[in-house]
Amino acid sequence: SPKLGFVMPSEFIALAEYLGLINEIGYHVLIEACKRCKYWNDFGHPEYKVNVNLSVIHLLQNDIIDTIKNALTETEVQPSNLTLEVTEGLAINDMKRMQEVLGEIKKLGVRVALDDFGTGYSSLNHIRSMPIDVIKIERCFIKHLGEDDFSDAFVKMVNELANTIGVKVCVEGVETKKQLDVACDMKVCMIQGYYFGKPMKIEDFEKKYL
Repeated sequence: SPKLGFVMPSEFIALAEYLGLINEIGYHVLIEACKRCKYWNDFGHPEYKVNVNLSVIHLLQNDIIDTIKNALTETEVQPSNLTLEVTEGLAINDMKRMQEVLGEIKKLGVRVALDDFGTGYSSLNHIRSMPIDVIKIERCFIKHLGEDDFSDAFVKMVNELANTIGVKVCVEGVETKKQLDVACDMKVCMIQGYYFGKPMKIEDFEKKYL
């Protein structure tokens, strides 16, 4: 924002939900992300993918599957290049509903990621029963990776369990070379964080990575 500077999602999403604007914002973000991914795919980077977060409000909408289907049709993006992220807390609060919705999303060919794993009432049994492709371990476990035995053990355990059930693991919040090296030593296959880059405008991203 020209006036407020960098505004974190935790600051504006709750307000957007309260004001009843989150569905419009969410659909706009979904469409724009898919359009940009399709553009990148068509112009030399078929391997590029995008992740889009879905809020509690989105997933509770009766037409959420049609909304996603419309976005895929309108933008013509490859469904496998889109990953939709849901928070662990939402998934566990209404497990039956989430299993049904996420199962329908996966039938479209879209990938599903469980975000912020480890911050809610984590149940390792849930990751076996949910139709997900990726488990994203919350950054609080990554902050002291290589320095804290509990954090190391948690990441290693989740990674090994995920491999057993055919789910990938992504660690969030990697900011240092040490954290990166430890995650790589654990054979974590997906790594996210400021070590690679901070949030940036599309123009800046394309200048750097296209």
